[in-house]
Formats: sequence, structure tokens, C-alpha cells
Amino acid sequence: MNAAVSPFIEAASPHTMNTYGRLPIALSRGQGVRVWDVNGKPYLDALAGIAVNTLGHNHPRLVPALQDQVAQIIHSCNYYHVPNQEKLAAKLVELSGMSNVFFCCTGLEANEAALKLARKFGHDKGIERPEIVVYEHAFHGRSIATLSATGNEKVQKGFGPLVEGFIRVPLNDIEALKKATQGNPNVVAVFFETIQGEGGINPMRVDYLQQVRALCDANDWLMMIDEVQCGMGRTGKWFAHQWAGIVPDVMPLAKGLGSGVPIGAVVAGPRAASIFQPGNHGTTFGGNPLAMRAGVETIRIMEEDGLLANAAAVGAHLRTALERELAGLAGVKEIRGQGLMIGIELARPCNVLTQRAADAGLLISVTADSVVRLLPPLIMTAAEADEVVALLAPLIRQFLAEAA
Repeated sequence: MNAAVSPFIEAASPHTMNTYGRLPIALSRGQGVRVWDVNGKPYLDALAGIAVNTLGHNHPRLVPALQDQVAQIIHSCNYYHVPNQEKLAAKLVELSGMSNVFFCCTGLEANEAALKLARKFGHDKGIERPEIVVYEHAFHGRSIATLSATGNEKVQKGFGPLVEGFIRVPLNDIEALKKATQGNPNVVAVFFETIQGEGGINPMRVDYLQQVRALCDANDWLMMIDEVQCGMGRTGKWFAHQWAGIVPDVMPLAKGLGSGVPIGAVVAGPRAASIFQPGNHGTTFGGNPLAMRAGVETIRIMEEDGLLANAAAVGAHLRTALERELAGLAGVKEIRGQGLMIGIELARPCNVLTQRAADAGLLISVTADSVVRLLPPLIMTAAEADEVVALLAPLIRQFLAEAA
């Protein structure tokens, strides 16, 4: 332990905006699925920076590749070709069955670009006021447009007036979707997460996804699937919607695509690939050489190491172990999700578990107030998943016992 470092990290700094409600922890290094704070305390990472650190920490093949890229060129603007943009785009097209890619820096930017695509798609068809179907409990970002598409009044409060042009419907109810759009010539797109992350790990059913695809085809709407959190192998497929055997028209990506390096992407199929023309959209940092190298190397390592199969197998192991340890426990409403994207819904708000888990050496999050969210790196082993359960299950049992 460095004697110059305080044993307690303040939850906020006087010079940064108070936007996060941080835990009193500062992480200094990581290795695999483990991280250490500045005081040397170890933690098992079951959050992966909110589904970002696909390959865990300090990966022995990713780090040298990024060091190599930093020594060559970090950034060049989009006035010029960036060779790894085409390399990464070609790979994403191959994996998705789609056709073209726009690169940006974050999931918010990718979702914002998707909304712009839908708007221009409508205008190109002569629709003056295009409308987009979005969902209850959705989360697409915190810009004014993506906040307007989000289905959470708590995060919207204080930022009105919101952007118009959204029709909100419940999850997994095709009749509600049909009723909300019937006779409306202004509808241009349906926009949703395959598995809602911030909304509480709420999956779309396979049959519902197929029904929405058919409805979009019948009405010439864009099917836009936000795979920012649930994509990039987290569920055991490259993209979570692939479990339904469908292909969207627009697919925003981010988070795990760069395994820690900021990167976002909008993948488009033939119906949407040519909507943007020069001058319609752009970005300063998006698609820069460092981010593109991170994306190329992340996918290469995922393929070489079979991480999709690992996510499916270890995720199933983790969920089964949680179900066994929490079976019959009053106050556990549901354990749901797929692969290494798991939510444990409790009967009451449980935000205190984030700090209690950290005290026990485990990094998790709580979303939608009452859902414990697990998003570990895709390199996690079954033995490490057992460690997660051994640390987390007693905390949940104790928490629920306090309310009994």
C-alpha cells in the first residue's frame, strides 16, 4: 500500500460536477476479472465498466496492440481514410448480415445517429413530421433526443420540453404496437433494446421480435435495434436479436466493441445504408485509429478465444447457481437475462447492495432501483462465476431478512 494515499477515497471532488453519486473507491489497476483500488484492496469485477471491458483488464494480446497503435498514430480526422475503419466495418457487416457502418464514440451518439436516420428516412419519403415507436422502461441515452426516446420519467425530469415525434408502447405486446400505430402515416421506425439494460434486464421475446420484423416489412418502417449494452457477444450471440433469427435495418453499438476504448457504431442494412450523404452527419473523434484498432483486436480475440460460447456457458452456470442459492427466498421476484447479462429483481429497492457488495470485494450495479445487475467480462470462468455467487447470495439473503 502506498502510504501517501488516503485509506478513504472521497465520494466526490470539489472540481468535478456531482453527477454520479460515486462509491468511495478509486480503482488503480486490473488483471483479468479482478481490479484493485488505490489502497490495494481487490475486487471481483462483475460489472465490466457497465458491459464495456469485454476482455477483462490488462489482456495480454489487446494491450500490446493498443501500445503499438499509440506509437503509430492515435487520431486523424475523417477528412482522410482510416484503413482500420474499413477493416472493422467489414467485420461488423460479416457478423451482422448488414451492409454499412458509421463510427462514432459512444452509445448515445450511435442512438442519436439512428434517430436522425429514421427522421431523414421519413423526410425522403415525403413525411414532414416523422414518428418513431419507442418502449416503456427503455434507455437510449441522455442527450435531449435520446432522453426523449427513453422511457424513464425520473431521468427525464427537469429537462423538458422533450423532443416530440415518439410513440411509446409496452414490451412484448404486438397488439398494443398495432393499435398505437394503426392508420398513422407518419410512423417511420420502431426502436428498442433486445434486452433492456438500464430498464431492469427486460428481454424482448423471440416471437415478439419476429412479429415486429414482419410488421416493419409490411409497413416499410425501419427496425432499429439498440444493441449498445446487450450486443457484442454478451448473450452468447454477436448480437442479442440474432437469437430470433432476424436482421434489423439499423443497429447502434458501443460499450463492449472496444473493450475499454471509447467507440460507437451504427450498422445499417440496405434499407438504411444510403440515407446519410456527405454533410448529413459527422463526428470529430469517431472512427479514429486508436478506437478502430481496439475494435478490430477485440473481435479478433473474441473469435480466437471462443468468447461467445464462453458467455453462453458461463452465463448459464452463473444463473443456475444464483437460482439454486436464492431458491424459495421471499423477496426474490425473478432472475432473468441471457448469457453474461443477468438481472436479479428483488421486491424492494436495493441500491444499498452496490456498496455492500463493494465492501465484500465484488463490483455490481443496481438498475431500475430493485434489480441487481451482473455484466461481467466475457472471459469469466465458471469458477469465477461461483465466486460471484458466494459473495453475492449472502448479501441478498441478509438484505431481504432485514425487511422481514
